[in-house]
Amino acid sequence: MEGGSRPPILAVNPGSTSTKVALYAGEDEVWRAEVSHSPAELARYDSIAAQLSLRSRDLHEAIAAHGLDVARLAAVVGRGGLLRPLPGGTYRVDDRMCQELLCAEHGAHASNLGASLALEIALESGCPAYIVDPVVTDELSEDARPSGFPGMPRRSLLHALNQRAMAQRAAQALGRDYGSVRIVVAHLGGGISVGLHDHGRIVEVNNALDGDGPLAPERSGSMPLYAMWQRHLDARFDLAAALGKVSGKGGLVDLVGTADLRCIPLEGKGHLARTALALGIARECGRQAALGGWPVDALVLTGGAAHDAQLVRDVLRRAAFLAKQCFVFPGEAEMQALAGGALRALRGEEPTLDYAQGHA
Repeated sequence: MEGGSRPPILAVNPGSTSTKVALYAGEDEVWRAEVSHSPAELARYDSIAAQLSLRSRDLHEAIAAHGLDVARLAAVVGRGGLLRPLPGGTYRVDDRMCQELLCAEHGAHASNLGASLALEIALESGCPAYIVDPVVTDELSEDARPSGFPGMPRRSLLHALNQRAMAQRAAQALGRDYGSVRIVVAHLGGGISVGLHDHGRIVEVNNALDGDGPLAPERSGSMPLYAMWQRHLDARFDLAAALGKVSGKGGLVDLVGTADLRCIPLEGKGHLARTALALGIARECGRQAALGGWPVDALVLTGGAAHDAQLVRDVLRRAAFLAKQCFVFPGEAEMQALAGGALRALRGEEPTLDYAQGHA
């Protein structure tokens, strides 16, 4: 294996207003940096793909600041973006993947830049480039796909990278193999995804981007479709404005003017918004646990909002009975999960998947 038992792996994670980069030696983080991009700076670009040169320049500056010789790298791994639905795992980056992401063929998101940024550095180094568990990871059971509208199946779109990493961490804490347990993971971020991990596969999850599931800091959550359509027909609001509330400007942002739980009071209007948030999360956890066969082996709360002690208490007060054991892992481990996927591929511990071949 290249790089011996602790191969140097560079992980790259582009987000909406920042680009994170970290160097790993095997499982161990050597250094990490985050380059912030101001809204005014990003506003100069008419598309996410157009930001590629800016992100690449900043990425190279961060690498140079830490004195990294890219020729030493055994692999570069980027965050996966909006591709076709595909099973989770580690995928080798290829030209077709980069083209679909940069053209936003399946949707626009900052994570679409991850594969291209990784490939650019990998070509300089002469090492492979990968993505791991992209947000479009789709392992839904077949009976979970149909909706009540023929031709409009349910989609899997979730925080797959962090969800699987936290489910694996919980399984380890239980002294069990991830492939032998049933775990419900609730990722609590700007959007909220709650997934059922059943013997190594995420067989059920709410769509965290398209409006399915609980209200979230930046998402409206599931809405009564008839009422929305009737309001549109009555010209009480336009559809474009409504879609903005579905993802980005809804949820707590719309209810109390902020997605930051630290700024929301525990009384009055803030109390009502917090209660609705916790209730919606618990409701979705209950749905997933029921599908997995209650009680599941573990319930995991993770993501940035899991730092809020009051929210965690309110959710667990309603949902702890759903699982044999509960874990709270605040924040996210996306960088470690990216490096871990690349490391398993280098070690031959899991197959490296081919995106182009799988979608010929």
